[in-house]
Amino acid sequence: MKKIILYVIGLCLLGICLVALMFDTNGANKAYVEKAEAIVDSVYKYYGIEGTSLLRENYPFDSAFKAGYLASEEQANRSNPYSYLWPYSGSLSAVGALVEVTGNKEYVRLFNERVLKGLEEYRDDKRNPTAYSSYVKTAPQSDRFYDDNIWLGIDFTDMYLATENKEYLEKAKMIWKFIESGMDDSLGGGIYWCEQKKKSKNTCSNAPGSVYALKLFKATGDSAYFKHGEFLYHWTKKNLQDPEDLIYWDNINLEGHITEWKFAYNSGQMMQSAALLYQLTGKQDYLKDAQQLAEACYNFFFKDFTSPEGEQFRLLNPGNIWFTAVMFRGYVELYGCDNNDKYINAFRKNLDYAWAQMRDSNGLFNSDWSGVKKDEKKWLLTQWAMAEMYARLSGTMK
Repeated sequence: MKKIILYVIGLCLLGICLVALMFDTNGANKAYVEKAEAIVDSVYKYYGIEGTSLLRENYPFDSAFKAGYLASEEQANRSNPYSYLWPYSGSLSAVGALVEVTGNKEYVRLFNERVLKGLEEYRDDKRNPTAYSSYVKTAPQSDRFYDDNIWLGIDFTDMYLATENKEYLEKAKMIWKFIESGMDDSLGGGIYWCEQKKKSKNTCSNAPGSVYALKLFKATGDSAYFKHGEFLYHWTKKNLQDPEDLIYWDNINLEGHITEWKFAYNSGQMMQSAALLYQLTGKQDYLKDAQQLAEACYNFFFKDFTSPEGEQFRLLNPGNIWFTAVMFRGYVELYGCDNNDKYINAFRKNLDYAWAQMRDSNGLFNSDWSGVKKDEKKWLLTQWAMAEMYARLSGTMK
């Protein structure tokens, strides 16, 4: 009997050791954390520029690259040896996600000593309010986008919530002042897209603007942030949601014309906002909104797929990988509310498949989830988005 007891105890201890090997001290799944780490290492190896913390936009580097996401054709036509702010900002999200799920101080050090050092090259305090420009400050003055700055503000707020370092919160508050300067009463409220071209109010500034404000409320307890977050949620829902399929349109101009493009990140941020509002208020209507939108996104942004090995699952549609990563944030937030793992498992299937099928010999990712199409150049933001998703997935598997 004694031997049996000792044998059972040994098995239990072995199980505990195996669990310890699978999960880090914060409970995040180590296998996915290690995947995120590997991508971060590859980014700095292939996109890094010696003597600076800045990064290239693409690999291999293309000096003739023209960004199609800017508001100014003149700026796009300039020679740009460094990445624009938007792709660079993915470093804050990816490394910040690793900090959130693991609590590892090495990631905090990386965030402070490399990520933030590079970000300072985009900081513009010559214009008021201070904010981050779309290109480095050593170049001719560039446009400032409200959505670019909102993504940074969300990352800084998340870093504060994860570490309680007040320096991050001060940066988040500073950026919010810039966002407030992009609000007015046209169209009944809302945030513009670009400071220099106030012609439209876009879901990509208002939906994450709501998320940002609600996170600032969680960080500070200041009800003014909550009011902004709730207002922006309802404003976006009223003005930019397609009532037929519930997916969000891209923008509305000052004449009331809607551009009906549908991108994953826009709906994903409204899903996250609804989930946050449910957490903060307990109102079932917000949870219902988030759950209905989650199913709508699952129907719209995924498709049936059979792998070459015969495995059947729902594959993410082709498109901007970072848009998908931001949509995943909404699913993760909702999962924390209802523990429905249907959508998390769908992402897990895609990310497992992506690790085997989407990477090249340098460990960099193509943009086709099926693994068939290969990109001639690998975009920086795609790599950061993949790192962020693996990190966030690790946190759902505690």
